[in-house]
Amino acid sequence: MPLLSFDSSMSARRDPHSFDDDPDEPPKKWYNYLSLCLLVALMIAPHPSWLLVLVNHHLRTLHSTSSFLVHLLVSYSLTFLAFCSLIVCVARDPGPVSLSKGASEGESEDTGRDDMGLREALMAAPDFDDELTPLKWCRKCWGPKPERTHHCSLCGRCVLKMDHHCPWLGSKCVGHRTYPAFFHFISCVTFLSTYICIVSARAFWWSLHNSSSVPNDATPIHELLLTATGLIFALVVGSFTIYHMYLISTNQTTLESLSPFLLLRCLPPLPVSLRLSDPPMEHELSYKQRNLVRDAHSSVKLYDLGWRKNWAQVFGWNKPRGWMYRVVYGGASKGDGRSFPRNPRAEEMLSRLAERLATVDKDA
Repeated sequence: MPLLSFDSSMSARRDPHSFDDDPDEPPKKWYNYLSLCLLVALMIAPHPSWLLVLVNHHLRTLHSTSSFLVHLLVSYSLTFLAFCSLIVCVARDPGPVSLSKGASEGESEDTGRDDMGLREALMAAPDFDDELTPLKWCRKCWGPKPERTHHCSLCGRCVLKMDHHCPWLGSKCVGHRTYPAFFHFISCVTFLSTYICIVSARAFWWSLHNSSSVPNDATPIHELLLTATGLIFALVVGSFTIYHMYLISTNQTTLESLSPFLLLRCLPPLPVSLRLSDPPMEHELSYKQRNLVRDAHSSVKLYDLGWRKNWAQVFGWNKPRGWMYRVVYGGASKGDGRSFPRNPRAEEMLSRLAERLATVDKDA
């Protein structure tokens, strides 16, 4: 009887639109959801004041039913879309790392059985077509670590194409299967905040110049508070949205953008005389070598295929009506999250960086 046995359900490829969680993920504590409750409260709190402004200013003062209905429709459509994508971010697994279906099926055909021995399990390798991607195994959860996968110490697991860990989403990571929904959420919040800010500011400006026509004294206060709140949310969340637009346009994750030494994982083998690990570790590099990697990070974009293909990789769809998922809740990224097309110049740029790392200390 083999030492290791893998159930066929573990190796089945997951549906990108499913919401099942990784069974290996540790259960969340109750306090992990406090920030999520605060986020929902912040999204709901302005609506009583918003309804009061719409009714008092547009209906009772301006007697404009059309503008009231338009503002009501736009604001609550954006609110509905924001909550849809928020639910997806919280309920869907960001990117489980499991054995691929193709590997398990091929193993079953060759051996005629569904279980796998210890030697076979350790020697089996995921099928990566990219020559620059070495086989990686996570040293913390002892599982396969495909390309662009990272281990989250807070979640205690690896996440496919991990972008970042977000405490506002119930202490969950944003990864391959939730990143479009996350961008959809912050975009809707940005548009909603900007819209409320502009409408409330115009209503407040009108109330200042026509104070005698204001139904009650509380209306201008609500208009001012909504203007300030909408402006703050638009600036904070809007700057975050613009940053992620840049990341999508250059095909980077937040971790890849903020961690220049992730490039070391993709370098070709360095000369043995340098006495570095393969791949080299940051603490093993000299001061000049670390500066060289930092400088190269700004120009070496390993997955940048051009902004059109980059956006299509995140928000593209294969089904005829796939755009509907993108509009309503963002959906999931295309592909399996395990392998990604590289920049055609990636190998050349990495080879040049490796050569410079081998000679930078000698040049001094």
